[in-house]
Amino acid sequence: MKIRLKLARVGMNMEEATIVAWLKQPGDSFEAGEGLYEMETEKVTQEVEATAPGRMLEILVPAGEDAAVGDAVCVVEVD
Repeated sequence: MKIRLKLARVGMNMEEATIVAWLKQPGDSFEAGEGLYEMETEKVTQEVEATAPGRMLEILVPAGEDAAVGDAVCVVEVD
């Protein structure tokens, strides 16, 4: 099943974050708990982990770009 992963709010005042780096590229498989990307807010840099095994299909927000909370940042296929 294809899923569009959205940027989640990790702090009460967080409205947006910068995608610092993609740890998985299209075609890469991943397991639950593996990092997918790193994001940076005003206060912290955090690695976002997969919650289920799957495969990266498409990156929607390139590294260095900002995304608002709730914006889709990538498309994955989960097992």
